[in-house]
Amino acid sequence: MAITEDAIQQAEARMADKRDHAHAVEAYYDCRTQRVIVRLQSGLELAIPPDLIEGLAEATQSNLADIELSPSGLGLHWPQLDADLYVPALLEGQFGSRQWMTQQLDTTKTKSSRASDFKGARPHQRQA
Repeated sequence: MAITEDAIQQAEARMADKRDHAHAVEAYYDCRTQRVIVRLQSGLELAIPPDLIEGLAEATQSNLADIELSPSGLGLHWPQLDADLYVPALLEGQFGSRQWMTQQLDTTKTKSSRASDFKGARPHQRQA
């Protein structure tokens, strides 16, 4: 498949559009608050618990502190963990792959359901 000049220009325009909306200018791990801090070009700072991000839940502080910011500012990479995070997706509430996010949602639903059952929130079906 040949890449045309037009395709390159379209890709560059898409990247510029993404960069204008949400690109990181700094990312680091704050040991004191135990949060990954992402500072965007707009001045907005996000503080995210590592256990919400795919691949970071069991990481050590030194692993979490080693964050690489992509040149475009659209990606974060933890080389020691081989974990990546796409900044625009982060702003949409996506902290990992679709499969991982679905698994997290299913786990949360199961825990919530068990807690509700334990508290008696659901009435039991009566049989005639």
